[in-house]
Amino acid sequence: QVQLVESGGGLVQPGGSLRLSCAASGNIFSINVMGWYRQAPGKQRELVANIPSGSNTNYADSVKGRFTMSRDNAKNTLYLQMNSLKPDDTAVYYCNVVGYTGSNYYTRNFFDSWGQGTQVTVSS
Repeated sequence: QVQLVESGGGLVQPGGSLRLSCAASGNIFSINVMGWYRQAPGKQRELVANIPSGSNTNYADSVKGRFTMSRDNAKNTLYLQMNSLKPDDTAVYYCNVVGYTGSNYYTRNFFDSWGQGTQVTVSS
């Protein structure tokens, strides 16, 4: 079982910044992809950014140049630095981690875990 704990959401004025964190805990053997999603009221959940293992970070067109995702492998923590925030960025943000738990390749188990969500509100 892999648990994800998010933090860092809140209320910010347009043009402001926030930094979200997502700490993963559990017997993680390997990670296939880590990412952030968001869901605004009345809308479907959408990808904000993700990074497949061994690949580059992908960003939604709506956040390119404003958001930066990074990870601290030693702490199993994922971050999302959000700058130049707009009212359209208002949503609940979720982190997602997909990979395997276990101690070796032959006994690994697949997991697809989601954080509890953190509210980001951009308003004056």
